Amino acid sequence: MKKLFHKLLREDNFLSLTGNLIIAFFGLVGFALLARTVSVTEFGQWMLFISAGSFVEMFRFGITNTGLVRYLSGAADSNRRQLIGSNIVIGALSTLLIIVLLTGADFLFGVSLDQAGYGLFFTWYPLLAVLNLPWNNALVVLQADRRFGAILMLKAVNSIFFFIVVVYNYITHALTLEQLVWCMLLVNGLTSLLAIISGWDGLRYTFQASRQATRQLLHFGKYTTFTLIGTNLLRSADAIIISMSPMGVGAVALYSIPLKLTELQQIPLRSFAATAFPKMSKASLSGDNKEVKNIFYTYTGAISLLFVAGSLITFLFAEWFVFLLAGNQYLVQGTGAAFNAVLIVQVFSLYGLLLPLDRMTGIALDSINRPGVNALKVLVMVIANIAGDLIAVFVFQSLVMVAVASILFTLVGIWLGFYFLNRELHLSGKEIFSKGVEFYRNMYNKVILHRGELAKQP
Repeated sequence: MKKLFHKLLREDNFLSLTGNLIIAFFGLVGFALLARTVSVTEFGQWMLFISAGSFVEMFRFGITNTGLVRYLSGAADSNRRQLIGSNIVIGALSTLLIIVLLTGADFLFGVSLDQAGYGLFFTWYPLLAVLNLPWNNALVVLQADRRFGAILMLKAVNSIFFFIVVVYNYITHALTLEQLVWCMLLVNGLTSLLAIISGWDGLRYTFQASRQATRQLLHFGKYTTFTLIGTNLLRSADAIIISMSPMGVGAVALYSIPLKLTELQQIPLRSFAATAFPKMSKASLSGDNKEVKNIFYTYTGAISLLFVAGSLITFLFAEWFVFLLAGNQYLVQGTGAAFNAVLIVQVFSLYGLLLPLDRMTGIALDSINRPGVNALKVLVMVIANIAGDLIAVFVFQSLVMVAVASILFTLVGIWLGFYFLNRELHLSGKEIFSKGVEFYRNMYNKVILHRGELAKQP
């Protein structure tokens, strides 16, 4: 058993999943405590701060992150240093641009932005952007090197320290919303300091940046930036459009509860994707399309089968999940059919079944150097999502219909992704299922074999 445990600790998928589970656990409990600590209006403002920040970070890190992981996967030492240095320079310049734009907007339109619920974001995100840059740079370098143990450490430090702050506030009710943001700034600064001291962020390679590496990253990044921004829009557009509707910030708070549960469904997806992308990229750079297909089939099939079980549990116990996460106040507020948090969770459980195939086709397209095609796929999905949200909010005035729109745009994305990927790799749909079953069969056999070996030992 000890030998099996040590083997697990060195396994990429296990470490990646563990890291995401840690973030999810502390994020989920912290989310639940915060929802019970502040008013519905304040909670809506907090969620707008988080959603808007996530959207901007997709732009900041989308420029280089995907390209850096792809090219570092098979780079020589000299080229590696140039790529990391160029990533540092591009990240710093994009952060500076964002700071100037947000500070200017806050100076000109501060009162209007505050009334719309975005005061926290425009006031404090520019400072957060500086403080979280080093540790986010470290994450992408570590992912390319498949050092998921170090990634686990950074994510744990960032999540656990802020969780302690939220627990303290839940017990004492001593912190205002602004003070919670100050604590978040401090935690991100400490996490970045750890990344810098450990040398994981690549700061020492800043002056080895080269024009060739910069052009290489920007050429790939011009597509992946839009893809990541579009992907984030698929999540955050709902909250943004709801906040601009007559339903207001309170509806944003209500909708964020089912949305948070959907994020939990995506934990295994993010974990498997983080390990699959560098593997597929390395195989693609070596010209081994057969291995690319094999990785795609295995990961997509395994995650899809896992999501069937997860979606069924979410659907059956939707009311219990809403109560556990946010308490009675959101069950009471969501009694109307159009604003029923439980019904929204059940709709999102069906949406979760579609996520693995959509996500993995996008990752596969990036790994075989077709980021432009993936960007086109996401563009179509964003247009479909925004159109669906506008109809749901302003015509039906229903949060449930906003969730239904998520299912529709994801179906569009799956069809487009599989169509374009099939043109490159000549895929077989049935292989996804068979490889998924084979993945769990092999896992089961390894466990049984290991138990048999232990039983034979004196």
